[in-house]
Amino acid sequence: MSQHRDPGASGHTGAVPALPDLPEATVARLPEYLRALHNLAETGNDTVSSEALATAAGVNSAKLRKDLSHLGSYGTRGVGYDVALLIDQIEYVLGLTQRRAVALVGVGNLGHALAGYAGFASRGFRIAALFDADESRVGEEINGLVVRHIDDLATIAAQEAIAIGVIATPAPAAQSVADRLVAVGVTSILNFAPCVLSVPVGVDVRKVDLAIELQILSFHEHRKASLTGIPASGPAAGLTALPGGLAATGTQEAVGT
Repeated sequence: MSQHRDPGASGHTGAVPALPDLPEATVARLPEYLRALHNLAETGNDTVSSEALATAAGVNSAKLRKDLSHLGSYGTRGVGYDVALLIDQIEYVLGLTQRRAVALVGVGNLGHALAGYAGFASRGFRIAALFDADESRVGEEINGLVVRHIDDLATIAAQEAIAIGVIATPAPAAQSVADRLVAVGVTSILNFAPCVLSVPVGVDVRKVDLAIELQILSFHEHRKASLTGIPASGPAAGLTALPGGLAATGTQEAVGT
């Protein structure tokens, strides 16, 4: 259940004593609030208004206040939110009070970059192990970690208490890797492979597909061009979408009218 205080009370509550039952949309926004709060703390801000925090996080202030109310954090009228306290509350809810061990499988170009990213450590995560099936990659050292063969996954997962698996393999290998991760007890997976994984109930998968994100941006570019009257480029230039998925050029009448 969400933590609430007496509406008539002033100030904010202490650390959240029990894990709130949050809407998924709120959970998705909490990391953005946390990032903004860390930036504020690093620049010497002790308090922040809901409007300023919302702007820094890229949301509207009403949505932010509602999200934070689920944590039992209401701020102080005329003062705003205590930055340090709010960081503690959000980190608690996100389970970042302990550094979670992460196993990265696939050390190609993307995996290599992820393995060398220093930002994970400052946000509560520890890349504890690197794996690959390519014998030529096994033994390579990346950011202080030696790449192990995927066959060593079970042993290393137990030794390092792996909590999260990151898949950065080609698509054809991703399902097999997911199966291996699940078999050793990993129940949270971040998938960078361009495919949909099949996992048992109780296993959480987050998918990051850069091509899909680019295609969504392409849609918005296409839409902006159509609104401003700038012709689209390429073979589809001059085509107008019609109901039913058909397309026509110029003044051609729609089929069925």
